[in-house]
This record gives sequence, structure tokens and C-alpha cells, in this order.
Amino acid sequence: MKREFSLAHLTALSLSPPRLVEAAARAGYPYVGLRLNRVTPNEALYPLAHDRALMMETKARLADSGVAVLDIELARMGPDNDAQSYLPILEAGAELGATHVLTQLPDPDRDRVVERFAALCDLARPLGLGIDLEFVSWTETSDLETAATVLRTVNRTNAGMLIDTLHFARSGSSLDELKKLPREWFRYAQVCDAPAQAPKTRDEIIHAARFERLFPGEGGLGVREILACLPPGIPFALEIPRASLSRLIGAEEYVRLALKAAKSYLDAPEEVIESSPHTS
Repeated sequence: MKREFSLAHLTALSLSPPRLVEAAARAGYPYVGLRLNRVTPNEALYPLAHDRALMMETKARLADSGVAVLDIELARMGPDNDAQSYLPILEAGAELGATHVLTQLPDPDRDRVVERFAALCDLARPLGLGIDLEFVSWTETSDLETAATVLRTVNRTNAGMLIDTLHFARSGSSLDELKKLPREWFRYAQVCDAPAQAPKTRDEIIHAARFERLFPGEGGLGVREILACLPPGIPFALEIPRASLSRLIGAEEYVRLALKAAKSYLDAPEEVIESSPHTS
């Protein structure tokens, strides 16, 4: 089966959207994911929703390279962020040709979570966008069960769930439960690896997720086992930020190595994976 890969922006957040597209094309990715807003105060900002020059340059690079935008991020709806505030980002995503909007719900109020997630789905649907809920272990929507409850309650046809192999493993979610969920919820997945043993504190877990991930096969998350529970043929977005190595060899070489490692790991016979010293 031919797999399709996307280059998630967090893997090379130092690259502007036009440069990310160029790097992806040279490395052989058919897709990219683009981050249109900040998640942390210190990270780079690429305001495609408001910077027309940046938007036009990015669209030109997409057209020239043949790379497509798989998803945009991030609709992170906490207590102070309603769905309407993300409309400019949704519209920018539609202009870029994206099909998915990565969404998180760090809000303890369950009723508000459901209301706002449903509203975001309704705003996105006329634009041809799916809203893909990512559960993250250190937020209030922290695991597979919680995310599934939101999707069942909202019951929107363009609502889906994004499985990130790191967050799935760190949340302690169940492979058996993942297999039981509706297949149509899963439109793409984010792939990386990490040590089997999680860091001890919340701050260390967050830091590792943002700056210290490993290529598939280098850690002990059971990446192949997680991906085997998802529908065949969905794209895999490589979200593998590793600041130390990227600085050492450069972002463009790093994203090339990430794709090479992912293909090698996922195409290797299972017995080779099991005997690898990296998985112990």
C-alpha cells in the first residue's frame, strides 16, 4: 500500500510557509500542514489569515511545487476562545486548499466545549473543511474516551478525531477502544516516536512534546500498533520536532531525514522492528 506523508509545521517551525512548502517538495512530501497562529508566546508567527503578501507567496509556492495543504492549525478553544474568533483562520485554510483543521479543547466546562466545537464545525462545513479533534494528555480533553464523547455529542458529519501517536501513548488510551470507534472519524494521523517512559512532570512532558520527539522506530511508543488501528490509506503527518538535531543539521535536511526514517520504519518487516535496539 502506498503511504502519503505530510510535513507538519511543528517539525520545522523555523521555516516560513513558503519555505516549508519548498522544503517539503524537495524532500518528497506531497502535503504540508501550516500553523497560522501561535500556540506559545515565543514561537514564530505566520499570520496567513491577515498577511496577504505571505498568503500570495505561499499559494505561489504550492502551485509551483505541486505540494498540497493537508491541514491548518491550530483552533485551540479554551475558555476565552469561541468559534467565531477562528473564522479568519478557517477562511484562510479554505483559500489554501486545506481539508482539515487541527483542533484542541483545553476547557474544563463540558457543556461549553460541546457548544463551541459544534459551532466550529458549522462554520467550517460551508468552507469544505473538516474539524479534527486532537486530545492532548495535559489538557482537559486529555484522552481517547473524552474526545470520543465530544464527537458523539456534537454529531457533525465534518467532525473527526486526530490521533497523534505521542499523545495517544502518553494519555494511556486503549488500542482496543480505538479499534471500536467509527472509521469515518479518522481522516489522517500525526506520527512520531518517543521513549516508552514518559517524563515525570507535566512541564517536562510538554517540553518533550514540543522539542524532543524521535523519528518513528527510535522510541518505544508502539507506533506501528497504534497506526494499525486506524483506517488504511489515510495520510500520515510527520510531527517530529527535535530542536537539537534540527539546529545541528539544518531544518531542510532534518525534514528529509524524518521522511526517510518514517518510510524505512513503516515499510520494514515486523520481525525487523521487534529486534531493533531502539524499541527496547
